[in-house]
Amino acid sequence: MSETTIGSDVLIAARRWIAVDPDSATRARLETMLANEPDTVERLFTGRIAFGTAGLRAALGPGPTRMNRVVVAQTTAGLARWLQQNLGFGNVVVGFDARHFSEVFARDAAAELASSGFAAELLMGPTPTPVLAHAVLERNAIAGIMITASHNPPADNGYKLYLADGIQLVAPADAEIAAAISQVATEHAAVASAALDRLEIDGVEGDERERRLEPLRSSTVIELLGGELDSGSVTQLDYEPQRRHVEAAVDALLTDHRDVRVLYTAMHGVGGAHLIECFAAAGFLPPEVVPEQFEPDPEFPTTPFPNPEEPGALDLAYAQAGVADPPPDIIIANDPDADRLAVAVPDEHGVWSRLTGDQVGFLFLDHVFRHRSDATAPLVASSIVSSRFVNRIAEARGARSVRTLTGFKWVARPIVEQPDAEYLMGYEEALGYCIGDRVRDKDGITAALVIAEIAAGLKDAGKGLRDRLDELAAEFGLYATAQVTVSFAGMSEHEQGELKHRAATMTPDSVGGVAVADVEHLIQGRRLPPTAGVVIDLSDGSRVVVRPSGTEPKMKAYLEVVEDTSGGVPEARGRASERLERLADEVRELLTGSA
Repeated sequence: MSETTIGSDVLIAARRWIAVDPDSATRARLETMLANEPDTVERLFTGRIAFGTAGLRAALGPGPTRMNRVVVAQTTAGLARWLQQNLGFGNVVVGFDARHFSEVFARDAAAELASSGFAAELLMGPTPTPVLAHAVLERNAIAGIMITASHNPPADNGYKLYLADGIQLVAPADAEIAAAISQVATEHAAVASAALDRLEIDGVEGDERERRLEPLRSSTVIELLGGELDSGSVTQLDYEPQRRHVEAAVDALLTDHRDVRVLYTAMHGVGGAHLIECFAAAGFLPPEVVPEQFEPDPEFPTTPFPNPEEPGALDLAYAQAGVADPPPDIIIANDPDADRLAVAVPDEHGVWSRLTGDQVGFLFLDHVFRHRSDATAPLVASSIVSSRFVNRIAEARGARSVRTLTGFKWVARPIVEQPDAEYLMGYEEALGYCIGDRVRDKDGITAALVIAEIAAGLKDAGKGLRDRLDELAAEFGLYATAQVTVSFAGMSEHEQGELKHRAATMTPDSVGGVAVADVEHLIQGRRLPPTAGVVIDLSDGSRVVVRPSGTEPKMKAYLEVVEDTSGGVPEARGRASERLERLADEVRELLTGSA
């Protein structure tokens, strides 16, 4: 195969890309693809990574549909234009995790910002995402950029954007920034095209061609497009934002219980050293760590999908806990950028298992309400796919419960939209927790400190986390949740489209043998901004929420049943488990059309 089998528009776009790409490895990879993989080149140069409310996230590689230095530079140049037009100039904080190319992308982003007149502040070294989110507020920045792909596989990276309020952006800013990025990319392509035309006219080849292309690769996009080197600068912050984040975390602690043995895994991410520092500052004993997963490693060698929700992700921690003497009281885990927290505890037989994200949310809600009774106009927030227990306990504790769309760009938004309320916490079932308003995003570090404190307080009373969950169930009823996931793997685009359409439009009469009481198609925007998905309320109090995943190629259904516990919590758990199993089978059939 050769370049002649590639469409002319794609071939031109690829040649322009090679002309401006500052990374010799991706240039060489694309040259090889042009000669041997024309179909791959067609895919790489058809479209562009969509810039949305989650920023960018894709596999590393050449072309506009992958994460690379050109995409990062163009994205940041487009962002700079939007900031100038809407917020003016100021400082922008940039952070990065330990994934492949994260530091390179962060430095490129900082250079683009400086070239357009912003003061770019680069955090020192690989940093947890919540530290960057906190630094945006701490530094009074007009924006913050975090280079991370969170818990995605090793081949991926991403670009997450925060605005001056310390929260990830939402519409319409996402569309406006996307339009600015597209404009920059078009102009950048024109610069490359003019340079290539001149080389063609002059008949320049070989080393001389590369020498004359080098200025296009070493200069920033802004400079190429005629921008001026204004008063902007790139600096590494001369203070440790980690210390500020420790202070925020310690402030979130509400009691002085500290006697707890913790086993911790960083999942090969950047949370390890930071969490240890936070525990020490808060007065806890140093957690034991899973050594194989403690140091940052972009290859994630012990887990191909470094998400503590995934089956097997905590196996090393369970094995270490099983032979420890004395054993830990709890296991905690962060994902690679430390914005999520998983918690595992042993049963009466010493068998370890992870609590669900909802169960951990219950414990946080209970703890916050019991220790913040002095709050004025208390408010808690949760996503629509999280348990409705939050509404039940908030009502009982005299607080307001706000339900939002999924994602902390929504869960944290009441902090700024309802300034007269005191935001106690927000959570969503996907292991994301925001305690207080000092970090306006998921924060797996602060959450780790608070769950350790909860465990220490219960231990002092001769109890464990599961005991407190049983007490809450006895008081409020048993709220049990589960998930059904249908992967798009192996499906054609047509099959995926059919599944999405089926999920978005379903109006069943019954589910799991139970009559449907109400169906809310979320695209209609009845209570929340329009989004893909459906909420099905059943006549027995059960609920099913179906939506496509925002970060993975799959469809998810979130199931919840509520059981009366007057006859005993263990019996209620047994009934709930049976109901969830029947409900899961029925929902799976509704989504796939097969039993």
